[in-house]
Amino acid sequence: MHKHISLLPGDGVGKEVMESAEAVLQAVGTEFGHTFTTEERAIGGEAVDHYDTPLPEATIQASEQADALLLGAVGGPKWDGVSAAKRPEKGLLGIRKAMGLFANLRPVKWFPALQSASPLKESVIAGSDVLIIRELTGGLYFGEPRGRNGQGDAVVDTLSYQRAEMERIVDKAFQSAHMRRGHVTSVDKANVLESSRMWREVVEAKSKDYPDVEVEHMLVDAAAMALITQPNQFDVLVTENMFGDILSDEASVLTGSLGMLPSASIRSDGFGLYEPVHGSAPDIAGQGSVNPLGMILSVALMLRHSFQMTEEASAVEQAVQETLNHGYHTADLPQENGQLMDTEHMTAAVIDYLTAKSVSDSICRMYV
Repeated sequence: MHKHISLLPGDGVGKEVMESAEAVLQAVGTEFGHTFTTEERAIGGEAVDHYDTPLPEATIQASEQADALLLGAVGGPKWDGVSAAKRPEKGLLGIRKAMGLFANLRPVKWFPALQSASPLKESVIAGSDVLIIRELTGGLYFGEPRGRNGQGDAVVDTLSYQRAEMERIVDKAFQSAHMRRGHVTSVDKANVLESSRMWREVVEAKSKDYPDVEVEHMLVDAAAMALITQPNQFDVLVTENMFGDILSDEASVLTGSLGMLPSASIRSDGFGLYEPVHGSAPDIAGQGSVNPLGMILSVALMLRHSFQMTEEASAVEQAVQETLNHGYHTADLPQENGQLMDTEHMTAAVIDYLTAKSVSDSICRMYV
């Protein structure tokens, strides 16, 4: 199978983790008989520096011709003084809008080898595996009107949704639960917000189309507490934009490091943009120390959700698991008696497990 991927390295450590993604992708192609071609385009601060815009038209055009997008990270203090229209983050928001990417998928999984990196007890988080699905293009972040009055002493932000916007994200949640453990938790604030009451109506109506999936409703404050006290009760958690933004960041404590978290922004036909959660990390950019696993797991998400390469995705995920189980780690993942690795060697270890090579021999050769 042949797939063409548009690469958007962006800023900071984005360039470094993108090199890891490419290396793993080509290893998957060799191992499973696929051909992956890539084309690099600018986005974020890098695009501002070279094209005076965080999202050049050439990047949008290349994205429209691709089968999927991989993004490294955008932003950094270098661009703090630019106008609002040229903020690097506008590039990410713009590409999501341009490509119609309305659903954010963020899997959060417990890794036994990283238990010491999490502030939560093993008895609380052992076995947790949650898929948080967040509506990405509506709600409070995009509603109009918004802003301050002329005197600057009053402000308004509008939470606005169309029923169809709710229906498509809820559909995605039920479809995902059908492929997982068959349970959806819908999170809202239906005791206060009219938008949440409509949201709950939509979930109830859609549940009739998925009789094999169990549904429960949970208020967002209760969900926030349960995520860190009883995370094992969740399979698929679906919610609107702002609630999802907050809850998905909170859930990062289950793994112990943002460097482990992949994410996907997708639309109904499976086209998606895949990126790690950790951001541009300008303080360590160029040092070769960034954790590449969030980016590598984002490649696995792309294989599964955009290309339906389930076996290949599972192989990448298993290779990451084996790498951690054998004590290999980057600086953000403290492990007792483990082997501290830089970005390049951590990536090589994953590839060796993916291709069933001798990791110990390979690592020794790299350090000679």
